Amino acid sequence: MSDLAAALDVVGARWALLIVERLLEGPQRYGDLQRDLGLGTNQLATRLRELEASGVLYRLPLRHNTRAYALTERGLALREAIRALERWAADEGPAT
Repeated sequence: MSDLAAALDVVGARWALLIVERLLEGPQRYGDLQRDLGLGTNQLATRLRELEASGVLYRLPLRHNTRAYALTERGLALREAIRALERWAADEGPAT
């Protein structure tokens, strides 16, 4: 498996990079992620579990049995890749 294929195996699933992009702003609670991204409960829970298992994010315990999610160093390392994708999309003109 190539390095790119291995990376896509971790963050290539639908919504994964959008979750990471949102967490680049700082830790977020589950309900805030769900509201801001408009994901269904099952899909968000699945992606969060996958990203946690891959070492991209971790859960932070909060008061009253709630949790927030935050990026690990591995997750934070995706910042430049996400910014590059944003620049690529902004520079993309109409299809010819």
